[in-house]
Amino acid sequence: MRGTLYIVAAPSGAGKSSIVNAVLAHDPNIRLSISFTSRAPRPGERHAEHYNFVSVDEFQRMIDAGDFFECARVHGDWKGTARQSVDPQLAAGHDVLLEIDWQGARQVRAKVPDSVSVFILPPSRSALEERMRKRGQDTEEVIQRRLAAAREEMSHYSEFDYVIVNEVFDTAVAEMCSIFTASRLRKDAQVARHARLIEGLLVGP
Repeated sequence: MRGTLYIVAAPSGAGKSSIVNAVLAHDPNIRLSISFTSRAPRPGERHAEHYNFVSVDEFQRMIDAGDFFECARVHGDWKGTARQSVDPQLAAGHDVLLEIDWQGARQVRAKVPDSVSVFILPPSRSALEERMRKRGQDTEEVIQRRLAAAREEMSHYSEFDYVIVNEVFDTAVAEMCSIFTASRLRKDAQVARHARLIEGLLVGP
């Protein structure tokens, strides 16, 4: 049985990574795909754990070689998902989660129509700005650029299957887990998973 591809997107500062990390700790059946990026690591970020950090030249070489499942330029830096991070795991029956932006999500949905997509919204613009500032990692210029970009990013929420408002963190995590549970209980997935059981229940005297 082929695994399910999950897509999670959000504007910067909406709490996407925190929610995803909490869900992964709760659900060991989901594998996180580590994205590639051309930007420099932020304080506390580690290569191959938070991102695969590569140079702009190396990223371009990977694009030219067709190595990416999806890629896009975000806030001036390249981000992308390598094919080898996704296809083999799905083929082996593992669920895979992509933590990407709306541009990448659009590319993935075109290639994998049965993927399940989730968009995370902040409870307000002021909350979004407050979360960006609390990180203490960006200059004022970068914060203002990210706030302006967030309005454009949030306008694409309607392209996604599910929407979560991250007002109360624990609630948002529970809602995300519920989406994954519901996805696994879809008819097609259950028929594939329990084909022998269903046949035994319906065939015979």
